Amino acid sequence: MSETIDITVDGRGVATLMLNRPDRHNAMDAEMIGALTRAADRLGRDPAVRVVVLTGAGASFCAGGDLGWMRAQMEADAATRTREARALAEMLGALDRMPKPLIGRIQGQAFGGGVGLMSVCDVAIGVTGAKFGLTEVRLGLIPATIAPYVIARMGAARARRVFFSGRLFGAEEAVDLGLLARAVAPKDLDAAVEAEIAPYLSAAPGAVAAGKKMIADLSAPLGDREIALSIEALVSRWEDAESAEGIAAFFEKRKAAWME
Repeated sequence: MSETIDITVDGRGVATLMLNRPDRHNAMDAEMIGALTRAADRLGRDPAVRVVVLTGAGASFCAGGDLGWMRAQMEADAATRTREARALAEMLGALDRMPKPLIGRIQGQAFGGGVGLMSVCDVAIGVTGAKFGLTEVRLGLIPATIAPYVIARMGAARARRVFFSGRLFGAEEAVDLGLLARAVAPKDLDAAVEAEIAPYLSAAPGAVAAGKKMIADLSAPLGDREIALSIEALVSRWEDAESAEGIAAFFEKRKAAWME
């Protein structure tokens, strides 16, 4: 198992899938992306697993993409950039299609790709006081591979409020946007997540999987074209001078050229 994630399964068949890079605010790099893809496949095929809870170690849920990983893609050749963008898209798709209920236990802040992970959960419960944001535009990037899932969760009208401004918003607004189902005090988070878990333990696993698939089948299609567009959009921004300036500014601890 990768050291970037941790998986435990209790006696009821409740699996906890924990992002485990707390020192990096659980930012996603190539290793974590691959590990999450494999975990989704493994847990989805395990008949002993009834429910999956996605959470993070430490103070943050997920700070998005690791900026060192992103900078490496900008310096790589075109084939490598496309491969890495596709790996990210495939990871999100694997979690989204996993035939088990996926409950987000959002114990802290989430930015960029972390908001994407929240959006592929069937239900997400967060804590009051947490901050969220699609902050990619501050770096000259856009929420590209996560876009199909974020827009599906929020709806286009609500996504327009936060998708391309980069502003931060609180847990209460995250509920209003449809990103979180509920926001509770940190001390109440585990009880709120348990309340989401409990009904599934009385539901037929095959029926749960079939019901989740039916929602996907009856929803706006997310096919090869949409995924390809999201990959192309990310690669295009990795190749753009704005993103080079934005990420350089971050590492040099200065304002990007467009910031006042």
